[in-house]
Formats: sequence, structure tokens, C-alpha cells
Amino acid sequence: MDDVLFENITDELQRLQAQIDKMNRDFSSNENAFFLCSMALIIFLMQCGFAFLEAGAVRSKNTTNILIKNLLDSCIAIIGYWAIGYAFGFGKTQNSTVDLFIGSSNFFLSGFNDYPKFFFQYVFAATSATIVSGAVAERCEFATYITYCSVISSIVYPILTHWGWASGGWMKQGIKTGDINTTYLDFAGAGVVHLCGGTISFLAAWMMGPRIGRFQKEGEDPSPEIKGHSVPFAALGGFILMFGFLAFNGGSMADIVQPGEGNIVALAMVNTILCGAFAALTYLLWHYFTHGKWTLLLTINACLAGMVSSCAGCNRMEPWGSVFVGIGSGLIYLALSKIMLRYKIDDPLDAFAVHAGGGGWGLISTCIISHDGIAYGIGDAMAGKGNDRIAQTFAQLGWQLVCLSAIVIWSLLWMGPIFWFLKKINRFRVTVEVETKGLDIYKHGEAAYPLHAYGHGWDDFEQIKTHRGKSRTRTASTFAEMNLEQLAEVYSRRTSIQPGVAFGKHRSGSAYHNPSYFEHPEHHTNAKQKRNVPKKFLKKDIEIVETYHEDEPVTVSNHVDDSWM
Repeated sequence: MDDVLFENITDELQRLQAQIDKMNRDFSSNENAFFLCSMALIIFLMQCGFAFLEAGAVRSKNTTNILIKNLLDSCIAIIGYWAIGYAFGFGKTQNSTVDLFIGSSNFFLSGFNDYPKFFFQYVFAATSATIVSGAVAERCEFATYITYCSVISSIVYPILTHWGWASGGWMKQGIKTGDINTTYLDFAGAGVVHLCGGTISFLAAWMMGPRIGRFQKEGEDPSPEIKGHSVPFAALGGFILMFGFLAFNGGSMADIVQPGEGNIVALAMVNTILCGAFAALTYLLWHYFTHGKWTLLLTINACLAGMVSSCAGCNRMEPWGSVFVGIGSGLIYLALSKIMLRYKIDDPLDAFAVHAGGGGWGLISTCIISHDGIAYGIGDAMAGKGNDRIAQTFAQLGWQLVCLSAIVIWSLLWMGPIFWFLKKINRFRVTVEVETKGLDIYKHGEAAYPLHAYGHGWDDFEQIKTHRGKSRTRTASTFAEMNLEQLAEVYSRRTSIQPGVAFGKHRSGSAYHNPSYFEHPEHHTNAKQKRNVPKKFLKKDIEIVETYHEDEPVTVSNHVDDSWM
């Protein structure tokens, strides 16, 4: 009797233990899923950050164009990544040789149910494709954008992730001989995401050429910078991206339930913000000592470059290592940005300097300053702990450089022919007229800031009452001001850089004798010479005549009928 009772109790305890184990597994699975989805949602918000940063950095006439590109990044990337991207990146392959280079299962997510992992990897793919849009802003054909976004998110980026992150990928496998055991060190995508996107950005900007008026020929007056239309937009975008990078790096842990993993997530976030801070301050101080100004926009870019560089080793280095990584990324961003200007490659968002520079430096620096890196190996040798680790650390750096080169070459080999073909069929860059007048109206029919949306109500068609109580329609003759449409027409005549437009006896769309000088509104006073250009327009009640003389201010005369008052 006692034996039976004991056996029943034992069976019951075993059943309870099985239920507890199952509950623990379910709880761990759900907790990891929640962690990945939460981090992915924050990373998805980075699309908003890119949108605001790029919108603020372009002129108002191209704002709608840059915003719709950032919107479609998310839409195109999810379709491509769902159809073939995830399969190429993380699909299982029976043949071990094929598995070194590409996955070949789970197309259209068939036979797959790990949706938290898919969603997290998708937002990385969308980020990789978004990087390029800033480098070709204000002049890229819409067909080109759709093409490169589709190819990057569906083929180029996923295959790179298979090489570096899938268990069978050749970069992940590394070299294992004797005491040497190398692998690809890239915790959050400094190489496969940012170096890939930055490399393609350089290629696209170089092949597309600079924006009209961005650079002058040798011997001519220096061109003024083509400034963006909204510093607050750019700053807001920068803050959102900084926020997103914390999840970008911290979320790459992909697991949160095992002891110590939460601490690694926090370490990654701390190192991320530290790297960004040191990069930002490095650039800010350099710019102040060389230009005497505390720049905001370029400091934001430097901060982002520092965060990009942290992606490779933010989980493997102590916080003091962020000083080395951050300062290095700030200086590399500075150098690459200057090189782009030196060779007249127009990258309005500095996408190449931020992402390729920061990503490449991240891959290198993690082999130097992280645990088991060169600095630790040399320190151990100096402390008399043996020289065995030094060979391993330098071998790891060599393998990291091989992987870095592979990412650059792979990106160029894919996108170079595609860009060349689009250029051959005249679908690479918009026409001179469209670029000059802006892409918003011509391409989308939607101005970001339509003139008729502004005003105070006292316009040409406002019904008002006179002092006698009679109602009449107010016209432009009521006040000396012109309505915004008329002002825009006047201003476009004064600042147009479109050639071949009759303008008095001079066949030029410019009010200046030197139309090759780019007429940015902030630099009108720097023009060499102005000429007389009388203009009479508007309604008969108002005559506005603008006379231009060298070194003389503009004079405006208004004749207003105020008899009704």
C-alpha cells in the first residue's frame, strides 16, 4: 500500500515538474518575443528619424519627394524580405557548401513561424536600404530609388547577413587552424548594414553627379553650400535616430531571459551613447577651433557616425573603450566628408562618411579595444602572461579586414551594373528642368508647403464691410503687400538658374551678369554685378518696379488705392 502511494506521489511530482518546465519554456519564449518586438518597433521608428533628417537637409521644393521615399522604404523592404530576403539570409540549406554563401528555404515564410526574429531582421533590412536615399537626394529618379531599395533589401543585404550571422556562413565560420580561431565580429550590423549602405551611397552619389550649382569649375568663385530648409526637422530626425540606435544595438542581443543577458543589453546601450558623445564632441571642438562656430547639423552627423561604429563591438568592450572608438569615428567622419568635397562628390546627408566610415571603423576597432582584442593581448604580454594571444588577436583583425573588403566588393558588384543600366536608359537622374524647379510638384503633385495653405484671411477675395456698412470684395490694391503667389512669382524670376529663358536683352534666367554663380538666397549680396531688370506686373492698381544696380539696394514703389478707407 505504501509503495503504491509513493509511486503515485512520484508520478504526480514528475507531472508537476513537466508542467513547470513547460511554463518556464513558454514564459522564456514569450519574454524573448516581446523583447525582440519591442526593440524592433523602436528601430522601425528610425525610419521616421531618417525621414526628418533628410527632409530638413533638402530644399523645401524636394521635401515631399524625400518623405515618400522613406515611407516606401518600409513598404518595399517588407515585401522583398518576406518573399526572398529572409530565405537568402537565414533559410536552412542541406548542402554545406551552398550554406556557406546563401540560404535556400522559407521563401514567402513557408514552413516558418519564428515571427519575432523575422520582424526584427526586417527592420534591419529596411534601415540598410534607407541609408542610400540621403546620398542621392534632390536629383534621383523615382525608378532608380524603387530599384535599389528592392535589390538591397531582398538580395544584397540578406546574403551578407547569411555570410556573417548565419551559423553556416563563410564569414561566421572564419579560419580555425591550430591556435587560430577567427570569426566575424559584428554584433549589430556595423558592416552588413551600415558599411553596405554607405558603400552603395558613395557609388550612387559618384555616378549620379552633384546637384546643379553645388560645385563650380576650377578658377571660378567658390559655390555657396546648398542648405537644407529646416534645421529643426534635421535636429528632430537626429534625436530620433539616436534613440533608435539604443534599441538597434541593445536589441541585437536577441535574448533576454538567461542570467547576465540583461546586463549585456545595458552595456551595449551605454557604449552606444558614449561612442556617439565622444564622436560628436570631437567634431564639434574641431569645427569650433577651425571655423569659430558651434555647428549643430554636422555635430549630429558625427554623433550618428560614433553610434554606427559602436555597432560592431558594443557588447564586447568596456565603457572606457568608447573613448577610443568614439574619437576615432569622429575623426574618420571628418576626413571622409572632406575627401568627398575635395573630389566634388555631392552627398547631401554625408551618408558615406557617416555609415561607411563609421561602419568600417567599427569593424576594425572591435578587434583592437574589445575583450580578447589587440590591446588586451599586448597588455597580457607586457604583464608576462605569455605571447600566445597576440597571434590570435592579429589573425582576428586580418580576418575582419577580409570580411570588410568582401562587404564592399559585394555591394559594388551588385549595384554598379544596376546603376550603369539605369543611367544608360535615362532613368537614373531627373532632367535639369525638374531638378531646378523641384521634384515635389512634377513627380508627386503635392508641395510640402503649398502657398495657398498660408495667409491670415485678409486676401484678395475676402468679403469686408466699409464704414458705411456696404459689403465689397477687397482686392490687392487695399494694402501694399502682395499675396504669396505673386511674391513667389517675383522671387522665382529673380533667382531662377534655368538657362535659356529670355530676360530682357540677356538670354538668361538670372538677374546677374554671371549666371554661373549659384544664386542661393543667402548669397545674393555676393554677386559680382547686377543689372537693370524692370518688371511691371500684378493688377493695374499696383505697380511694383524693382531696379537692380551694382552695390545698390533694391527699390520698390507701391501705388495703392486707399480711397475706400
